[in-house]
Amino acid sequence: MSKPDSPYAITLADVTAAADRIASHVWRTPAINSDALQELTGRTVVLKCESMQRTGSFKIRGATNAVRSILEADAPRGVVTHSSGNHALALATAAAERSMPAHVVMPENASPSKRAAVVRAGAHVVTCGNSGAEREAMAAEVQARTGATMVPPFDHPWVMAGQGTIALEILEQIPNAGTLVIPVGGGGMLAGMAIAARALRPDIRIIGAEPELAGDAAESKRTGRRAPQRPPVTIADGLRTSLGELTFPVIRDLVDDIALVSEDEIIAAMRIIFTRAQLVIEPSAAVGVAAILAGRTGGNMNAPTVCVLCGGNVDLMHLPWSALPA
Repeated sequence: MSKPDSPYAITLADVTAAADRIASHVWRTPAINSDALQELTGRTVVLKCESMQRTGSFKIRGATNAVRSILEADAPRGVVTHSSGNHALALATAAAERSMPAHVVMPENASPSKRAAVVRAGAHVVTCGNSGAEREAMAAEVQARTGATMVPPFDHPWVMAGQGTIALEILEQIPNAGTLVIPVGGGGMLAGMAIAARALRPDIRIIGAEPELAGDAAESKRTGRRAPQRPPVTIADGLRTSLGELTFPVIRDLVDDIALVSEDEIIAAMRIIFTRAQLVIEPSAAVGVAAILAGRTGGNMNAPTVCVLCGGNVDLMHLPWSALPA
């Protein structure tokens, strides 16, 4: 993927190649100015709606790039991954479109609605413990048994390059963007987008947004050492993982800061997007909005701030504010 002299797993060339590879399989998602967030923050905020993407999240980009990169000789053995939901659904969908089997390891605490969607997409689901180590160990066991190609949820060049295509679209849609606000869990999206955005717009501000209860990325950025996963308790279930070996160096070097937000701030931001932007998003997608509302993203107030709404796969029967007063 990357050039031998590149310090990172991918380059801009990998992202542009991914964009060509996946163009006919993913949607170019809208970028919508938010009047509500401008009113509340005094800055222009543009929502990049990956919540409207195929399978309900940005993950279809990296999954499709991976599936379409697998050699014909390896395709019959299929793919295997471990995921709490969105990557699982994306990989199952991308594999089905290439008539490949998909084996998905999901933790016990995965959303029931996401698990059901993965099964409907045709994947064989294997349940495991909730820690990253347990997920990886079970996925390795399934890979050894099936011979399938491992496609991790974030820490892989194919996946990172696919997620980086979001940045290419944003810079075409909002050429004068001043700040990108990007939720971070394992860092595949943040790292992939940082590679592309920093190469094309060296002056752009890049901010990761993370729940306080899963603050390993912020700690890693601050200390320069990759921090371990925190207990998987945040409501933002898509962001519970720790940074990967490939994503961490990119985030360490190319991302300006990681903004932390509380659980209450995530819920409040999610409610605002539901009620005032009329968009369905999951808690992980609300984390960037929460960081903007809390004033933790910095940057030029006169240049648009673009916030990636990373997914919309929410359990509508259990909205987090349903038990709270209006």
